[in-house]
Amino acid sequence: MELVKITDQLMFPEGPLPLPDGSCLVVEVQRGTVSRVTPEGEIQVVGEMGGGPNGMATGPDGLVYVCNNGGLEFYYEGEYLCAQLNRHAAYVGGSIQTLDIKTGEVKTLYTHCGDKPLNGPNDIVFDKTGGFWFTDIGRTYDGYRDIGVVYYARADGSSIKIMREEIPTPNGIGLSPDEKVVYVADSMTGRLWALDIAEPGTLAPPPNKFGPGRIICTLPDFQALDSLAVEASGKVCVATILNGGITIFDPSGGYEHIPVPDPITTNIAFGGEDMRDAWITAGGTKTLYKFRWPRPGLKLNYMD
Repeated sequence: MELVKITDQLMFPEGPLPLPDGSCLVVEVQRGTVSRVTPEGEIQVVGEMGGGPNGMATGPDGLVYVCNNGGLEFYYEGEYLCAQLNRHAAYVGGSIQTLDIKTGEVKTLYTHCGDKPLNGPNDIVFDKTGGFWFTDIGRTYDGYRDIGVVYYARADGSSIKIMREEIPTPNGIGLSPDEKVVYVADSMTGRLWALDIAEPGTLAPPPNKFGPGRIICTLPDFQALDSLAVEASGKVCVATILNGGITIFDPSGGYEHIPVPDPITTNIAFGGEDMRDAWITAGGTKTLYKFRWPRPGLKLNYMD
């Protein structure tokens, strides 16, 4: 198996979304856009999002729903482009946006949950009912840090609810194939959580009052988890920072690692006729890779 470099000219890519024509949408967080990358590596901007577009998913209306973190601050660590979650001068606040990739029309769906502002929406997944789960990783400022939040919202803008607030830095999010579990990658602890779903849009109580859910696994040493995708088998594939690559977690607790030549591997998505085309974004080297995965990925709801 071989990583194929599609392009290394993206401005901190994230949120890959494969399209039926063989191209792939990505967000360029630093540029504030959603861009289409053709199989030949051509980059075409399809949406001017502003701020810091992050994870995205296709909704039941055919629009692309984008988590916008409000804008990150970028710097270089050696040869690698890096990002910080601090509140800086250009930060505009977090939001959930919609994008019509045919027309380029961008709308803002949510900026708050009641009186609580969205600080850093990060990753998103739709369930079969047309609602979506998303993470808000928060921000750092003046020696403080926002506590992260897991939300559930409706695509028509009618409802947004806090589901969990106990996870420090919730990043990647995905559903099990039977949609009975929502998986959340806690970035800075290197921990994958399983939150049991009682019914669509409602979580079951956690197993004890000291934590938000069940721990699938906590990685050793200092590794940070980013966004994720789920296999049809139920395994959870999480982009891993510092130990650059994709960590594949078994729901029973084991894991394996596939290296990527970038310590800031940010996301993975599955596509293709057999769902074995893995699109991997690598923010530090501005690269989009394509890789033939050993097993099929889970086809997402509303994916063409």
